[in-house]
Amino acid sequence: DRNGQINLPYAGPVRVWGLTFKDAGELINRQLSRYYRGIQTSVTMGRLRAIRVYVVGEVCQPGSFTLSSLSTVTNALFAAGGPIKLGSLRNIQLKRNHHTVGTVDLYDFLLRGDKTQDFRLESGDTIFLPPIGSIAAITGEVKRPSVYELRGMVRVSDLIEMAGGTTPRSYLKRVQVMRSKPNAEREVIDLDLTDHGGNG
Repeated sequence: DRNGQINLPYAGPVRVWGLTFKDAGELINRQLSRYYRGIQTSVTMGRLRAIRVYVVGEVCQPGSFTLSSLSTVTNALFAAGGPIKLGSLRNIQLKRNHHTVGTVDLYDFLLRGDKTQDFRLESGDTIFLPPIGSIAAITGEVKRPSVYELRGMVRVSDLIEMAGGTTPRSYLKRVQVMRSKPNAEREVIDLDLTDHGGNG
């Protein structure tokens, strides 16, 4: 079914989503052997149905896409060529029947490999990428110097963590923060992160 479960006689629902045919066969066999003696199982899969979804907003190729029924938000973004430079990576919205059913933060996937919030799609879904939110650039002795999209209150140490942490050559006694103000002025703050245990 849509949740990746199959219903077995007597044994009830068994979750097989994400399993190989071999693992699914072994799981089904174990469940059924509680109720039937000497049972053998064979797992085959019929043709997957296709679904049509829409990807709009700040993406390379906005439009409608035909995908496998097992597709997720990430699969749809890849089909649309991914976000453009002005697209948010942290507030990707999944809309279904005129309601937002969830938001995806791609940083969880890109920085930590976490796909737990990568929603399964249904036919007619719309994925909307709004413009990028607040940003901060980090340069110097960090592993991934770049521009990062911020979400909520972010400490300097959080930004350093997003950038993969410091290199062995980093000097935490003098970390310089340059802040742009609305009137085009720049504020420069020197921080000693060794005094804060790296939590500035």
